[in-house]
Amino acid sequence: MRFSSSALVAALPALAAAQDSPIDQYKAQFQDFLGQMSSYIPNPGAHDPVAAHEAKTGALKLSTLTLNNWQETLYEPVGPDDYLSRGVVGRCDKVEAAFKETAAKFALLEQAPHMGYLNCDDQPILCNAWSTGTSNLYVFEMLPSPAPIDIYKKRLNMTTTTSEDLVNLFETGSKDEFKLLEAGWFHPFQGKAVEFGIAVPFGYVMWAFGLIPNWMFMLVVSFVSRTMMGNRVQGQANRDAGRAQ
Repeated sequence: MRFSSSALVAALPALAAAQDSPIDQYKAQFQDFLGQMSSYIPNPGAHDPVAAHEAKTGALKLSTLTLNNWQETLYEPVGPDDYLSRGVVGRCDKVEAAFKETAAKFALLEQAPHMGYLNCDDQPILCNAWSTGTSNLYVFEMLPSPAPIDIYKKRLNMTTTTSEDLVNLFETGSKDEFKLLEAGWFHPFQGKAVEFGIAVPFGYVMWAFGLIPNWMFMLVVSFVSRTMMGNRVQGQANRDAGRAQ
């Protein structure tokens, strides 16, 4: 996900009067931003353990994945098993409702996949560590550690996906509509980022970048370009002065 910075941008004051220079406007915004930063930085790991426990032990039988529990949760079933998990981030109300409705249906079956839910608004670090985005359905073919884990991924339509669609995907048993997640950099179990121990740090870095509003990038670019132009002009002036001597 990138984590939305709309709350930060919306909290900033309006631009200064038109007669002020762009640099003055950026400076004023930057000062206000620093003054309010601490109150607007979102929690990178929000989790409601009570609600998560109710979802897991109640009618839905739906596990909530977090940065701290996702491996333990996925490995919890004993023996080879399928685990369905869905990542969600903002504007996913319809897909979220369909997924939870499907979880309630599966909970009534004797042989059904375990189901997990990953909310990227609450767990942006984990979502970034997986390099996942909006409304992705994951099928984890779990095996006891340290056996390799095959993961299949499918992007869900945010406006048309229904519970019937998800049930049909399970009943057919076909993975033709899914993409096998290659063991590249961001495979949750066998990825290079996991191997080198940088998956979670990468998640934090991307989360932090997502908090930076566009105007701050513009401010940096403006300062850099002015510095380069100033150095160029100064260099030309020094060369002209040298010739005049």
